[in-house]
Amino acid sequence: MHQQPSRVQSGQPSIRRRIIQEVDPQEYKRIRKLWIDHSRAEDARDIPGLIATLSESCVYELIPTGQRWEGHDGARDFYLTFLGAFPDVHFEVYDVVIGPQGVAEFANMTGTHLGPWAGLEATGRPVNVKIIIYFPWNRAAQKFDGERVYFDMAEMMRQLQ
Repeated sequence: MHQQPSRVQSGQPSIRRRIIQEVDPQEYKRIRKLWIDHSRAEDARDIPGLIATLSESCVYELIPTGQRWEGHDGARDFYLTFLGAFPDVHFEVYDVVIGPQGVAEFANMTGTHLGPWAGLEATGRPVNVKIIIYFPWNRAAQKFDGERVYFDMAEMMRQLQ
């Protein structure tokens, strides 16, 4: 009988390294605090406060659309576009996972589509979608390396059309 390699054995070397990372209680506290700072800055629409939580090499990715923004300028552009499109956006976080690899946030996102976003002009329609945001941790920079955002694009488009 042929055995398949485990997911850990077949993963990329960087994944294998991250899986075996020891959990340092002080680093956990730093990651948690920075995520809270990031969340508060986003709630306050404080772009400089958001950028302060990010490494210079940060990358923002909307996985369903394939869109990508790089560096602090890219992150600033992402937030200006996103917050312009959904100025009343609200994240109701229902779960969060924090570890040496970063933070995974699970939330219901609500807002009103009042500006261009993902190739769609403003519709004025409300959205309410489940969203998962992964904030990869950059241990050397002691900041987040951006965000990878996952959501059901078909569900969002159904609500916006």
